[in-house]
Amino acid sequence: MKKILIITVLLTTIRFFGQNDQKIVFQKNKYDLAVNYYNKADFVKAIDLFSLAAKIKPENEIGKEAEKKVDTLRELLRKEILKQAMGTWKRVGSQPVWSSVSENSNVQSNVDELVEIKENEILFYEVDKKTQEKKLLKTENLVYNDANSYVSLFSEIILSDGTVWNCSLNEKSNILHVINVAVKTEEGVEKIKSDNEENYYVKI
Repeated sequence: MKKILIITVLLTTIRFFGQNDQKIVFQKNKYDLAVNYYNKADFVKAIDLFSLAAKIKPENEIGKEAEKKVDTLRELLRKEILKQAMGTWKRVGSQPVWSSVSENSNVQSNVDELVEIKENEILFYEVDKKTQEKKLLKTENLVYNDANSYVSLFSEIILSDGTVWNCSLNEKSNILHVINVAVKTEEGVEKIKSDNEENYYVKI
């Protein structure tokens, strides 16, 4: 009986350490790949891989170092995207800018919807197409989502109504795409898995 117990304990221990070794190898591979992308200045891919490496075993040295890299890259990428996004944007609809559906929906409206992005706030306006009268609808503080990212580790913002939006720019930085990826409720933050609200804006 003792022998069976000892063998069971040994097998369990071996299996445990074997799984741990596999996790560490996988973590090291992801970390090294992240470093490779980092050295190529592909910071978007690098931050995702550093984040994955940090989550595998957050308590070891690789995990801790990966988390530091995530924090550094998050700050760097946010500064970069904000620099490109600052200015005034006109909403062109919920379809891509090149879509005929987007063009038709914009023509039918009597007002233009504008968003002005500043360093610490976002201002929403409505402009009458005939009179050109500009009306401020609301002002939001620029608050990033750090708690639990759903699409991006650096470009999600939270509005005062609890909605979480992921923001992305095209290569020329003249088209802004925002998509509602989650909503904060009394139970916590819930990811929106389908029928996500989205909007496209062009820089003016």
